[in-house]
Amino acid sequence: MGGKRRYTMRMEPKKAAVRPLPGEYAPYYETYISLVKSDDIVATLEAQRLLSAQLFAARSERDGNFRYAPDKWTVKEVLGHLSDSERIFAYRAVRIARGDQTPLSGFEQDDYVRGGNFSERALSDLAEEFDLVRAASIALFKSLRKDAWQRRGVANKTEISVRALAFIIAGHELHHRRILDERYFPAIPRA
Repeated sequence: MGGKRRYTMRMEPKKAAVRPLPGEYAPYYETYISLVKSDDIVATLEAQRLLSAQLFAARSERDGNFRYAPDKWTVKEVLGHLSDSERIFAYRAVRIARGDQTPLSGFEQDDYVRGGNFSERALSDLAEEFDLVRAASIALFKSLRKDAWQRRGVANKTEISVRALAFIIAGHELHHRRILDERYFPAIPRA
């Protein structure tokens, strides 16, 4: 019978085979990577997305403007920082995953927070933005073939792998969520 012949391409598993090794990232990032307990980084990112949505949905605009010390960021600024940082880490990951060997610059987080004008926005808007940024990161990491996870490039003058960047994204969020849970939310005065 004359018909079109169908070809299917077998895709490799789309998750990192193992956790990143210390040589795949700057020692500074061990703080974040060590917080991630699961090796299934995509599932971890998805679970965090849901937890963050619940966490911020339960908070008021007043809570969003709280800072636990005069020189610390507000809750809104922490959330804006999470979105900006995740965008940058995911951008690094897509560049490296696609084989781009151009060295990538670092960024100064305090400058980004100052330039973000997060205090002028509603907490719910910032939470929605973080949710969308995280959804984009998940889509990126779900799309990667096994070999892309192990690719390395240079970011902020240090060699880093794609899988390390995925774990850094998750660990960075865990780090800031812990600070919110320990230093911010318990200190917010009751109305």
